[in-house]
Amino acid sequence: MRGAVLGLVMGSWLLQRQPQLPAWGEIAALFVVAAVLAGLWKIRRAALFRLGITVLLGAAVGYGWAAVLAHHRLSDSLPSQWEGRDVAVTGVIAGLPQPLERGVRFLFDIEASGEARLPRRVQLSWYNGLAPEEFQDIAPVRAGERWRFTVRLRRPRGLANPHGFDYEAWLLERGIRATGYVRPGVEARRVDTLAMRPGYLLERLRERVRERFWDALPSGRHTGVLIALAIGEQSAIAAPQWQVFARTGVSHLMSISGLHVTMVSGLFAWLVFALWCRVPRLALRLPAQKAAALAGFAAAFSYCLISGFAVPAQRTLYMIGAVALALVLQRAGSPSRVLSAALGLVLILDPWAVLAPGFWLSFGAVALIFYVGVARPEPRRLLAQWGVVQWAVTLGLAPLLLILFQQVSIVSPLANAVAIPLVSFAVTPLALLGGFLPFDMPLLLGHTLLEWLMPFLDWLATLETAVWQQHAPAPWTLPLALAGILWLLAPRGVPSRSVGLVLLIPMFAQAPARPAAGELWLTFLDVGQGTAVVARTRGHAMLYDAGPAWSLEADAGSRVVVPYLRAEGIGRLDALVISQEDADHSGGARTVLESIPVGQLITSLPRDHPVQALAPYRLPCQAGRAWEWDSVRFTVLHPSQAHYANPWTSINERSCVLRIEALGASALLAGDIGSKTELELLARHGAALKADVLLVPHHGSGSSSSSAFVEAVAPAHAVFSLGYGNRYRHPHPQVVARYAAAGSAIERSDQRGAITVRFARGVSVQSHRDEARRYWHARAL
Repeated sequence: MRGAVLGLVMGSWLLQRQPQLPAWGEIAALFVVAAVLAGLWKIRRAALFRLGITVLLGAAVGYGWAAVLAHHRLSDSLPSQWEGRDVAVTGVIAGLPQPLERGVRFLFDIEASGEARLPRRVQLSWYNGLAPEEFQDIAPVRAGERWRFTVRLRRPRGLANPHGFDYEAWLLERGIRATGYVRPGVEARRVDTLAMRPGYLLERLRERVRERFWDALPSGRHTGVLIALAIGEQSAIAAPQWQVFARTGVSHLMSISGLHVTMVSGLFAWLVFALWCRVPRLALRLPAQKAAALAGFAAAFSYCLISGFAVPAQRTLYMIGAVALALVLQRAGSPSRVLSAALGLVLILDPWAVLAPGFWLSFGAVALIFYVGVARPEPRRLLAQWGVVQWAVTLGLAPLLLILFQQVSIVSPLANAVAIPLVSFAVTPLALLGGFLPFDMPLLLGHTLLEWLMPFLDWLATLETAVWQQHAPAPWTLPLALAGILWLLAPRGVPSRSVGLVLLIPMFAQAPARPAAGELWLTFLDVGQGTAVVARTRGHAMLYDAGPAWSLEADAGSRVVVPYLRAEGIGRLDALVISQEDADHSGGARTVLESIPVGQLITSLPRDHPVQALAPYRLPCQAGRAWEWDSVRFTVLHPSQAHYANPWTSINERSCVLRIEALGASALLAGDIGSKTELELLARHGAALKADVLLVPHHGSGSSSSSAFVEAVAPAHAVFSLGYGNRYRHPHPQVVARYAAAGSAIERSDQRGAITVRFARGVSVQSHRDEARRYWHARAL
């Protein structure tokens, strides 16, 4: 069984790495192969042969089953002819509504859509205006309500960057096959206050529990944590709190984890066992041990239902179910068999679970606990076993954490030693009691305990040595590191366990890739409707613009730029250039300056702009300024002092234009300049504007890229940095045609994701969507 589950994991994971799904004929052939392998397993009895056949059989079934489910899910897609069109739909609010800065977001199950063939489940946003002057009231929505909306939908689409979050995969795993928004100005009507189906009734219950918390603790700093512990809803936890939890290694505790499910299950099992033993008549009909096992499973199942069935909760539920079944049937099951059964069941029900970091971390942590022999705690050795578990989990998960997040919490053992008992055995039970009982005292007490805990975690998080951060290790270092971990944690008697450290060296010692002397690497990050360009030479790095701000707590700096820089091993920016003050260029600058050391800020921002105060050394972006790094020359072409002195100069016309030259080739980063500034540049520089790579002015707006400018620059590659389906309708078709007529290769970030241009022996271009394509990713137009 364990070999089959190992193969199932391999097959499921392999399918999710494919750029396209296998055809139905190929899937049928794969199941035929599986049948042949099953026959071979029966014929040969050699143990090693059977193990190999079992793993291959599991892999074939896992790959084929995952492909079948993937075909089924992709078939429920939004037809292209209905993308971006107004459609009247009737359906049910299928999940907890999530408050936004300017509206609300919710899952919506479509029941009727007229002639349009739409996916069953979509994600909708209902805005009360995109700007304060556009504010309009929107009706409150609740889980389980049936509504009639006029909506505008589009196919799943996310940003595509190296080391970035795959939003399209996240939507696929949750069965969301389109996103969109409720059309403003069109009547929205509540049809029914509650759709009477079990799933919707459960969501309404979860919403009432959430409201119970906000009523009891309307201004509590940690109310969001209590909500997450009770019903698994994490959206109310503030971003700064998540940063503290990540740096201290306790993020797994601040939502419904396997430990919490085990605690609830164990508590109910103990209560039922104690009561059952006191009623002889019941004990004669069903032994107390079996009754306790069934009660524990029922409690775990109920807790998982209310939590939304996260992967750690699923894993624990299935393990508890396997143990309960073994007790009822009076059959012993080893810990590894129980874990394998849970793992197999998760993948059969949800083969996309392998895409979630929580899947690997959750099952990996439990496997490590079993591996070091602490599957069954011993009361007399609890403290020693606790220390062994903390050591094993911290060390064993480090390679995975470095691959997934490029950081490992050094203070995690200390933080967990305090947080696990407090959160799991005090705060979580109080949150559950307070959420489902009509008095506030448990919630107030639980919040008070968090008030005591958080200063300790805050202090740990501020330590310079709290976190080990490094660039993303090469994938080939992971199996070596895991082998080294298993060798280090092997039982006593295994020879030379310390040799396992040698296998860890490649993961920590491998240097990040960087340009050779004289080379230039430019990465045009996919930040949606905005700009962020990373320029690297042999020993220096510069960021040109920092992307947009999407809300008060989310911007391209935190979501895209900083993760990319850290994963690439860029721990310091020698220069940050902010071309102009519009939010699509400067929105992420604050996060960048607060997260990564910056040598100098070069910008056309006003002196009183808040970003200016965050930079230790500031310079105006002014024509004539030039510098050289590693034989790569940087020259500012615009604006001049006269543009700063003229109060009538627009923000766009004051954009910082930068020329970069390396190995006889050049790039021109043109900001948001318009045709007027283009003519000025042509008058001053003429043919010297010629460039191999051009960041197209103003995202391809019709007010930029005049014919004369395009002809003078004549780029081999015209890079359009813009958002998919943006409301400005960039790029203008005539602008695209103009560059195409000039012989330029059109490179669009909304179609190709992040675009990397390398100036080495010639100029080469790569795009992230081409390099890391998966079958669920949207295709370029």
